[in-house]
Order: sequence, then C-alpha cells, then structure tokens
Amino acid sequence: MSDRKKARAAAERGARLTREDALALYEDNDLLALAAWARAAKERASGKNVYYTVNRHINLTNICSANCPLCAFQVEQGDTRGYIMETDDVARVLELAKNTPRLTEIHIVSALHPDRPFSYYEGVVRQVRAALPHADIKAFTPVEVVNFAKTEGTSVRDILRTLQAAGLSSLPGGGAEILSDRVRAIICPNKATRAEWLDCMRTAHELGIRTNASMMYGHIETVEERIDHLLALRELQDETGGFQAFMLFPFHPENTALGAEKKLMRVGSWEDMKMLALSRLVLDNVAHFKAFWVMLTQPIAQLALGFGADDLDGTIGEEKIIHAAGAQTQTGITRRELDAMIREAGYEPVERDTFYQPIAAGEGA
Repeated sequence: MSDRKKARAAAERGARLTREDALALYEDNDLLALAAWARAAKERASGKNVYYTVNRHINLTNICSANCPLCAFQVEQGDTRGYIMETDDVARVLELAKNTPRLTEIHIVSALHPDRPFSYYEGVVRQVRAALPHADIKAFTPVEVVNFAKTEGTSVRDILRTLQAAGLSSLPGGGAEILSDRVRAIICPNKATRAEWLDCMRTAHELGIRTNASMMYGHIETVEERIDHLLALRELQDETGGFQAFMLFPFHPENTALGAEKKLMRVGSWEDMKMLALSRLVLDNVAHFKAFWVMLTQPIAQLALGFGADDLDGTIGEEKIIHAAGAQTQTGITRRELDAMIREAGYEPVERDTFYQPIAAGEGA
C-alpha cells in the first residue's frame, strides 16, 4: 500500500497518524476528504456542539524587550506609541467587564516589558480576582511566564504557584509560534526556546493548571516543522492531558519586519482549512479546536466549523496584538452574532466557561 493510501485509510478510520501519514495527507491536498475526516473527529469529541465564551481581552503593554521580527504589536521603551496599563486603566476595563452580562473569562496577554517586575503582573491578577471573583482568569503565555522566572531569578514552578495563589485559572496557548529552535532563532530569538515553552506547559499541567496550545504558521517554517510541532504537542498531551484546546494562528505579515524582509504574504484560506483539518487529525488527544475569528475573519471562521473546529473563542471586547499586524476584523463580536454563525453552519451553539462547562445553550437560553 502506498504511503498516501495508508494515510488516507488511517484518517478515514480515525486511527492515530504517524509523521509520514501527516506529511502524505498534506501533500495529497484533498481538501474535501480532509474536511470529512476532521468533521468526523470533531463530532466524536463534541457531537454537534460548537462553543464560545463571553470574555474580554486585556493587553497590558506593548513595550517589549524581545524585538521579535514577526511581531507588529511591540515597540521599544521610549517609543511614543508605547503604553502600559496602570491600576486605574485596568479598573476601567474591569468596570466594563462587570457590566457585561454572563461574562466568564478575562484573557490577559501582553509583551515582555523590560522594567516592570513580576509583582506588577501578580498585582493585576489579584485586582481582576477581587473585581470579578467568579470569572476565570486566563493569563500569560509560557513566553511571559519563562520571562518572569528569569527576571525574578526563580523557577517557572514558583511563578505559576504564585499566580495560582493570586487567582490565575488557566494559561493561554500563545508564544508557541513553531516549536523549532531553527525557526525561533529567526522569528523570535529572544523568547522562550522550544524546550522552555514545553516545560512551562508541563509544569502548569502538573500543578493542575489547564492550558491551551497553539501554532503560528505561514512564515519561514517548513511543512515538516509544522508536523513536528503538532507531534510535540501530542506527545505532551499523552503525558499530562492538560491541553484543553488548540488554536491555529496564520501569520499576518503586514507591519512586521519579518514580512517586509522575506516579502511574505498571508497564506490563503485553502491553507488555513487544510492545516486546521490536518491538525484535528494529528492531535487526536485534544478535544477542542478553536477557529479564532479575529485572525481568520468571521466568514472563514464559520467555514472552519466544517473542517474540525468546534469553538469560535469568544466575544473578546477589544484585541490589539493581531490587529497591529493588519487584521481587519472587528475588535469584538456579540453573542447573537456568534449564535447565528454557528446555527447557519448546522451546529448547536453552547455558551461555555474557560473549562468547557456549558453556561447556556445559545441566545434563547
């Protein structure tokens, strides 16, 4: 049996894919077959449900010491475009959150500020917990956590324990980009290494902190490196079971040094859907896959529900990092819009909390 036939047979029956299988399916380029197999995998995991949450993003600062060429959000200290949210600024966002019906999640990510001590970030978590005692606080990527540990001269485990005590609920999955040190040396040389990102997630899972996982594709990585990234996540999930959702980020090259230097263009929707379906098939031990409408646009995120996605993330409120790279989507969306997108695709909207516990089954609940 040829590699391609073997891979297709494995995908059709829902068997675990090898590296060779995944590469053969990518090269096969049969998008409709991938969609059918990924849809079947999605429905084995979550039936006809498609999830979303009522959440609000907080991007604390854009002043960053990492200077990653893939990022359009960061600025150096002293740049007039730089900002950092102080206690009063956070309080204003939390007041909006308090007035948002059924809000269940605050999502906090930002930059690697060169001067702010870890106590500032711990203080923000405590401030959010005091203002919203029942909300889930999803905060700080492994890149940020590793940076906190280095600047404080302590361990990742101690940082995570301190954040847990302050009120942290879970970690987002950002900062993974591509889990290849070859790629990271070019696109994010001053951020956490492959091993540091994975070790942070492993430690979080050992402490009972659930996390998401992600991949940013469509820049300088090879297809083989994408597959190896997925396999690294699958191996860690086999070990810990701590990943609750996976999200793909297509690289937005506009306004980035990497995009200008390499003359990169945003990959097309065909590639987006192919990678989503393939990821669903490779990551057979991760239950939920997000179609992040901020990255994909609302129409493509809706289409992604036919390619293995079962989550549209949330209402968001305001997002700055992806929009700095040229995303033209809205900065927020309503529950009614999310419900309509899901129902039109033939699925059942389920409003959830961070941990996929249902809050209400759609707008009519």
